Amino acid sequence: MGPLSVGGSISAHGLGGAKDLPIPAELAIAGAVAALVISFTVLALAWREPRYDAATSGRPAPAWLDRLVSSRVLAVVARVLGMAFFLYVAAAAVAGKDSLINPFLGTFYVLLWVGLVPASLLLGPFFKAVSPVRTISMLFAKISGVPEGEGLYAYPARLGYWPAAAGLFAFVWLELVYPHSTDLGPVRLWTAAYLGIMLIGSAVWGTTFLARADPFEVYSSLVAKLSIWGRRQGVLVLRSPLANLDTVVPRPGLVAVVGVLFGSTAFDSFRESSAWLRLVQSMSMSRVLPDTLALITFSLGVALVLTVATMATGVTSDTLRRALPDLFAHAVVPIIVGYIAAHYLTYLVEYGQQTLIQLSDPLSRGDDYLGTADLQVNYWLSMHPTFVAVAKVLAVALGHVLGVVAAHDRAVKLLPPRHQLTGQLPLLVAMVGFTVGGLYLLFAA
Repeated sequence: MGPLSVGGSISAHGLGGAKDLPIPAELAIAGAVAALVISFTVLALAWREPRYDAATSGRPAPAWLDRLVSSRVLAVVARVLGMAFFLYVAAAAVAGKDSLINPFLGTFYVLLWVGLVPASLLLGPFFKAVSPVRTISMLFAKISGVPEGEGLYAYPARLGYWPAAAGLFAFVWLELVYPHSTDLGPVRLWTAAYLGIMLIGSAVWGTTFLARADPFEVYSSLVAKLSIWGRRQGVLVLRSPLANLDTVVPRPGLVAVVGVLFGSTAFDSFRESSAWLRLVQSMSMSRVLPDTLALITFSLGVALVLTVATMATGVTSDTLRRALPDLFAHAVVPIIVGYIAAHYLTYLVEYGQQTLIQLSDPLSRGDDYLGTADLQVNYWLSMHPTFVAVAKVLAVALGHVLGVVAAHDRAVKLLPPRHQLTGQLPLLVAMVGFTVGGLYLLFAA
């Protein structure tokens, strides 16, 4: 899917190509790999005991802040605003023109999918607080007299995050593979199916279903683990992002979620590479099948590399080897955020502005409901490619370094002393491979 440009045309979004990154690829890759190796060496020497514990990490937030964040009034305001925005955009989806200037498309692909990341980093589980599905589910429960959050049945623990992984894959397939991803009808149909599945699921299994199966809520909540906001026994606490990340609860399907998120971002770069374009053009067929297979390969590849790297180590008698991938999957979250920042930085800033302008005229009739219709997009980032290039490489490198730190702390917590360092080597090799591959795509796309 290409972004919606000012003139209504479509251009490839994301990383851009080597021409947009005026720094040597070899230097960027070597620097990032060196940062990983140095980080691991320092950790091996200076970090020999686990430092993160969900039961003790963080300090209580000021009482007034806890009262504000926990207040019923703030929760209601957030839900009202979220529902009002949803209905406003829904009106554009239903009654607006089937055109690239319809703000429903920009809201769906830019503000929701990409904007979810910075919002969750800054505010915590942002989508959970404003989710229209949660709001509707809560209203239905109140009307029917069902206790809030409960459903007809308990959510099966074995399902874990698998439904969310499937939902995330359905979204990225629509965005990156489906040839009519910027037609209003298919996107509207996808959204209707999403709402229907989430509402039925929440009625059957309660809001636990939304916490495990809603692709946007799971995505937002995972990224929010890199924020400073957390809770301990119901009390708001301020934690370092890595201490907060350590509180991710390993559940079935977590590896699949990070595999789809990471793999789809890598595929988005790969699909615009010259080699892939030449290959699919030589097939004399629609791109849907080869692109679908490639997207599956990238997603499964990330999950498989993570699984093999984490299982290829010694474990204590009370830790099953097959449990290690989910126990270490949280370490991939900083890497995902780093790649999202690198991949979508320009896209979010510039096309996000364009979407905010279009939102003032949801029905494309020349209205100016929000007073933004006459604003102009600031293309400062596009005019400073060196700044963008450095920011992208730093985002990728920092994401991997934080991932190494998170994995190291979990390793010294789980692995026996004789395997605490050697046991991490396969995962370090995997992260080096992710770094080299990611930066290669950053420059080669």
